[in-house]
Amino acid sequence: MKKVEAIIRTSKFEQVVEALADVGVTFLSFYDVKGHGLEKEYRTYRGTTYDVGYIPRTKLEIIVSEEFAQKTIDTILENAKTDKVGDGKIFVTNLEEVYRIRTGEKGHDAIN
Repeated sequence: MKKVEAIIRTSKFEQVVEALADVGVTFLSFYDVKGHGLEKEYRTYRGTTYDVGYIPRTKLEIIVSEEFAQKTIDTILENAKTDKVGDGKIFVTNLEEVYRIRTGEKGHDAIN
């Protein structure tokens, strides 16, 4: 089992989620997050420009089987990309075990 975490532009969220659904991702969690990276966010107030210091983004968390992880990653890469600084990051970690609370199923059965 793999946990795929992606921090993407909020403007790309709908496109990425639709593409993931098209390839068979049936479950994901998402959060509005703020971060600080190479891209700078500026706001203008009464003629003065300020560096806000953080960038709003959306974080996706997706649990998939090992065999399906690369397809999930490729789908995110293809649909979240704008070729500009600040497109985001993808993190992939191994999961030791996954359980479905309602039934007690574990592993691959718990995510389907």
